[in-house]
Amino acid sequence: MSSVVQITGLRKQYNGREVVRGIDLNVSAGRCFGLLGPNGAGKTTTLRLLLGQSPVSGGEIRVFGLPIPQAGRAVRARTGVVPQADNLDPDFTVAENLRVYGRYFGIRLATLATRIAELLAFVGLTERADARIATLSGGMKRRLTIARALINDPELVVLDEPTTGLDPQVRHMIWGRLRDLRQAGKTLLLTTHYMEEAERLCDELVIMDQGRILEQGTPAALIKKHAEPEVIEVRGEEQLARQVLASSGEGRFEVVGDTYYYYTRDARAVVKRLEDMVGLTFLHRPSNLEDVFLKLTGRELRD
Repeated sequence: MSSVVQITGLRKQYNGREVVRGIDLNVSAGRCFGLLGPNGAGKTTTLRLLLGQSPVSGGEIRVFGLPIPQAGRAVRARTGVVPQADNLDPDFTVAENLRVYGRYFGIRLATLATRIAELLAFVGLTERADARIATLSGGMKRRLTIARALINDPELVVLDEPTTGLDPQVRHMIWGRLRDLRQAGKTLLLTTHYMEEAERLCDELVIMDQGRILEQGTPAALIKKHAEPEVIEVRGEEQLARQVLASSGEGRFEVVGDTYYYYTRDARAVVKRLEDMVGLTFLHRPSNLEDVFLKLTGRELRD
């Protein structure tokens, strides 16, 4: 499988502080590749370097086999970008935003009209083609921003936290559209804070922290490697919760605020005990990518 993005030894310094510390990435064509990490991990900086929007301090980036930043213009012509914040032009209608953006790529007006109609249908905004941006909901603006990123029919789509702040219905719709793009052969590279999003969309991902890659693999492989199969979350009387979990055998437990997390390979005995406990409530679930993320990056707050 051919590589769309190849990054070797990438480094970036700001004011003497290294925010990307020698990372290597290889993104295969037609795949969805995720960058996960807490705030300040270096995810967005990596995307900016990849797009030639900021000079590298060390290492090498190639996209479509072309060097960045030297071939930045040629690479951007084949790339669609969904930024963290929607930056639509409020002076234009929905369709006009797409039309103006399409002209930046030199797309002919006849071709552009067809492309705009297809994209508005793709993101469910056909009925809002003539609406002003100020009249759109947050979800509609996000969908339009995604449509705009596709106006040049890109081979690579870069998405920086594409569904942050959206309600579940809009988020699920966007996930469906991103899966459609992958099925159509597009390569997706995204950052996200939503672990469920990464599990659902990513064929492969890296977990970053403090500018370094901590781990890489498929979501399923990372969960199997770093987390026990079953998790019990317990809330309630502190002393009782500690007593039950501490005496439960081979599992491990963590305390976060008022919640106790118990990780185990067989939760049956603990669940049976908890079912008879007064003063405790619990949730028994399979382990997930969030458990891996928190194990690797810690649970402390990040600014």
